[in-house]
Amino acid sequence: MQQPLPYLDSAELRAAGAIDIRLQVLLETARMREGGEPGARLAHTSYKHAYWTIAQLIAHHTVNGCNLQPGDLLGTGTLSGPGPDEAGALIELTEGGKLPIQLPADETRTFLQDGDAVILHGWCEKAGAARIGFGGMPRRCNARDCSLTLPGN
Repeated sequence: MQQPLPYLDSAELRAAGAIDIRLQVLLETARMREGGEPGARLAHTSYKHAYWTIAQLIAHHTVNGCNLQPGDLLGTGTLSGPGPDEAGALIELTEGGKLPIQLPADETRTFLQDGDAVILHGWCEKAGAARIGFGGMPRRCNARDCSLTLPGN
């Protein structure tokens, strides 16, 4: 893997630059929802596996004079970990749609279907400190207009 340029790299960043933000992805199908079943866990990973640390993202973003402001969002890309259950995208989990994921009630998925809901959870925690959660962020796929809508809408 190619290493970052020297201005974006240091021993300190490599040793302790990553933040362990835990991420969990659940999939809830229409059948699961109708049966009152919880979403099935697809992945559980962490931002600590990201190629870029937050400090590196900010440095890279602002090196040419960008006026980064509080509240600006920085895109990290797919957050995948080293294990097979830490893949950050359905396309990775299914190896490009070749290996269906087994879900409860004899359902499988290689790609999202109309009516599927993807639920993201994020949190930070460590021994001796309060857990900080970002709550669940459910979104239901709606193929009619290629948008994501909140479940219940």
